Amino acid sequence: MMREATRYFLTTAIDYPNSRPHIGTAFEKIGADVQARFRRMEGYAVHFLMGNDENTIKVSQRAEELRIEPKPYVDEMARQFRKVWAALEISCDDFIQTSEPRHHVGCQKFLQAVSDAGDIYKKAYTGLYCTGCEAFKTEKELVDGRCPNHPNTPLRAVQEENYFFRLSAFGDRLLAHYRANPEFIQPESRRNEILNLVESGLQDISITRKGFSWGIPVPFDPEQTIYVWFDALLNYITAIGYGTDEARFRSLWPADVHVIGKDITRFHCALWPAMLMSAGLPLPRRVFGHGFVYNKGAKISKSAGTAIDPMDVFRIHGADAFRYYFMRECPFNGDGNFSEERFAEVYNADLANNLGNLYSRTLSMCIKYFDGRLEGSSAIEPDAWLAGLDLSALVADLREKIGDFEYHVALQRIWLEVLGAANRYIDATAPFRLAKTDRAACKVALVNLAEALRVIAILIKPFLPRTAEIFYRAFNFEQSQAWDRVSFGDVPARPAVPDWHVTAALVGGKPAPLFPKIEVKGPDA
Repeated sequence: MMREATRYFLTTAIDYPNSRPHIGTAFEKIGADVQARFRRMEGYAVHFLMGNDENTIKVSQRAEELRIEPKPYVDEMARQFRKVWAALEISCDDFIQTSEPRHHVGCQKFLQAVSDAGDIYKKAYTGLYCTGCEAFKTEKELVDGRCPNHPNTPLRAVQEENYFFRLSAFGDRLLAHYRANPEFIQPESRRNEILNLVESGLQDISITRKGFSWGIPVPFDPEQTIYVWFDALLNYITAIGYGTDEARFRSLWPADVHVIGKDITRFHCALWPAMLMSAGLPLPRRVFGHGFVYNKGAKISKSAGTAIDPMDVFRIHGADAFRYYFMRECPFNGDGNFSEERFAEVYNADLANNLGNLYSRTLSMCIKYFDGRLEGSSAIEPDAWLAGLDLSALVADLREKIGDFEYHVALQRIWLEVLGAANRYIDATAPFRLAKTDRAACKVALVNLAEALRVIAILIKPFLPRTAEIFYRAFNFEQSQAWDRVSFGDVPARPAVPDWHVTAALVGGKPAPLFPKIEVKGPDA
């Protein structure tokens, strides 16, 4: 799985800022962030790109509704998006706004290159336009005469003279690339969809609109602006220097993975690679199309009114609880569901009763029975619970699962095999009884539980970064390995610290509860 090159460039889809992000948007960003954090732990020089798609009709319409100019509107929305992502511990390295000059310069350079290659022409066009998708729709894409992704948004008949991209000319080259690079489109179900799409024949697409003041002018025809999808896809290269800093662009491109929703795979897996082929640029190594999150069975959508503001969830229960639920309960390569009832069940069972309880019990017993100091810790051999686990094999499997975006499987293994074993170990050894009858045996048990916290901290770091750091800093493990430098390879190696002691922040002499239980109201409440 590891490549020789140490750099790793991943991106997410950029978002329409016509309203605040919903939990479906957050699902994608968390999934990409887990990958970015994992790759950093593995020694990669990660560049993680996110952003907002601002040169759109729906954005200009929203600004007009609010009676402000588009640019101040998108800048304020970008500030709000960044605030949400920061609260969710999303560790992106760059956030591009497509209204930025760096994007405009790069887009115009790219369009000129594609035009010079002979892949752009002008013609009159009549078609049905979906403002929800910001895309023209063919009859075969419709369900009962409506866009399947935005069934409540009426299609508009549009007749214009625009510039077109010769997408139809790239079908054979795209199919050859898919066959030569089977990992280019993942998961497999998305690959099959795109193969069917391209094999059925591609149509040339309109890439400009006439008469719109908000957008990027076509360099060879200022009356036309570059169409949203042709413009938006270019953020992946304009953000890293295409058109403005060639050396930086060459150092980062091609992207290692584009993380996107399954509803926009045709743009990223057919249109985007064809655009790059035309311009003579390398293709991204992988496109991963994640599934949807449903709200009690209904697709989450701003236009359908089923969107849930992530701030409403994690301002109460914390970012890590939010991250855990979506990465554990919603397969990233499939679909998942969110409901307040299920969130409370998972939170109480996995976080409050399991993870949080292990932390509180371990620290409380160390403080109560040994004043927080476990002298001679490194000389104590691992006890049965840890010795019975093949941590090297576990780490190898987790690396594979996380690298393949199978986050729910990775978390399931951590909870079942590591947390489950540690909690069973407490019940079997009963340190609270040993403290009265055999203090040496009690210390051995607590040293093993402290080691469990260290192992768990490292394994959950990509998923629950704040909780993982609290676990790691609960004892003086940093004397052996700094937190920001730990990797999965450190899991099997116990720290060479002779005397472990509790370094966690205490409230009233006790560890603060990490995940206070959610009180679930009964049906008659």
